[in-house]
Amino acid sequence: MPGVIVVGAQWGDEGKGKIIDILTTEAKHIVRAQGGNNAGHTIIIGQEEYKLHLTPSGILHPHTQCYIGAGTVIDPEVLILEMNKLESRGIDLTGRLWISPAAHIIFPFHRKLDLLLEQRKGLRAVGTTGRGIGPCYADKANRLGIRMAEMLNPELFPKLLETVLKLKNEELTKLYNSEPLSYEEICSEYTRYAQYLNPHIASVEEIIDNAVVAGENVLFEGAQGTFLDTTTGTYPYVTSSNTVAGGICTGAGIGPSRITHTLGVIKAYTTRVGLGPLPSEVEEGEEFLDHQAAREFGTTTRRKRRIGWFDAVLAKTAAKLNGLDSLALTKLDILDQVETIKLCVAYDICGERVSRLPYLAEDLQKTKPIYEEMPGWKTTTTSMSTFEELPIEAQNYLKRIETLTEVPISIISVGPERDQTIVLNNPFAVEELAR
Repeated sequence: MPGVIVVGAQWGDEGKGKIIDILTTEAKHIVRAQGGNNAGHTIIIGQEEYKLHLTPSGILHPHTQCYIGAGTVIDPEVLILEMNKLESRGIDLTGRLWISPAAHIIFPFHRKLDLLLEQRKGLRAVGTTGRGIGPCYADKANRLGIRMAEMLNPELFPKLLETVLKLKNEELTKLYNSEPLSYEEICSEYTRYAQYLNPHIASVEEIIDNAVVAGENVLFEGAQGTFLDTTTGTYPYVTSSNTVAGGICTGAGIGPSRITHTLGVIKAYTTRVGLGPLPSEVEEGEEFLDHQAAREFGTTTRRKRRIGWFDAVLAKTAAKLNGLDSLALTKLDILDQVETIKLCVAYDICGERVSRLPYLAEDLQKTKPIYEEMPGWKTTTTSMSTFEELPIEAQNYLKRIETLTEVPISIISVGPERDQTIVLNNPFAVEELAR
């Protein structure tokens, strides 16, 4: 029963979209389990670039069945626009895209409250995307949320919306001195969304479990990254869902015993979007890559990503939190022309050498990275297709990462295209390729 989880092992933007796209050739079922349209995957196929925010990346492969699980929060307008855009580019979604009835729905009041609350958070401001993700998950926890199944019920939905909107309008007007939202407009708009999405609703959890039991390959795609997890991440600079492997199981409605391999995706260096600690961040003027050439802008926000050297403390922690079986390392080619490469192997916290993440983000902000230096390879790797072809310096760099994280590397990406990938060990295969 081959079930493979792909999870980000840093702060998101690790290149999961490409890795998922590569593995999808082996999988029949692709599941998106958590998060919303605050996350994004970029896939490049030839001259075509696809940016997906809610639809599973596997949708670009016609042989797949794709699912949006119960752990997600869905903005119907965004999803429908994404579906229409895919269909306009020749991607057939008929009988291929399925949504769990248990997924929660994002409403206009979620988006509005997201921005209003961020303005008042002070020290707790985290640079929200403003897409209503946090308020929607908060309503889920407060048992105020409206789920897909309820939006599809023409008798129940208007009553639920009336109750919830009354509370939200009180919050908007009395707490934030903002204008109330129209019940009639929202009810009419979301009734139309329900009619459009209704043919795509299915018992996702049951279908996935049956597929795993039948021995069909199932790929679970994580959104964002380990250290944005609301529980284990660099709190409060986190997202509102559980992004680690355990959270993906919950969001997909699948038991952890169904998973046969957990693959962590890491960049050959470290990036982060927005606020929050980044211990190995390079100083201004010392950046070792060109943002435009390296495509280091957020898929969803288009914000410039902050850059740091590879952080082995972070990666090893991610390996433990997720129970990683192997790593997929991306963007090795971005380091092709770097003279000397640094790896953060420990932290200096108030004069003490530590190899763990502190619990307080404030303490992590104060850490000083302890680096090892390795020679760069000053050779273009983008056309190399085997581990043996890579320069010895690149091989040594990869081996050092394996040693520091205590996890083997199974996939190496040396460019954005599908064929710029070195697969050492296929997570869906039993045998390991020699190297």
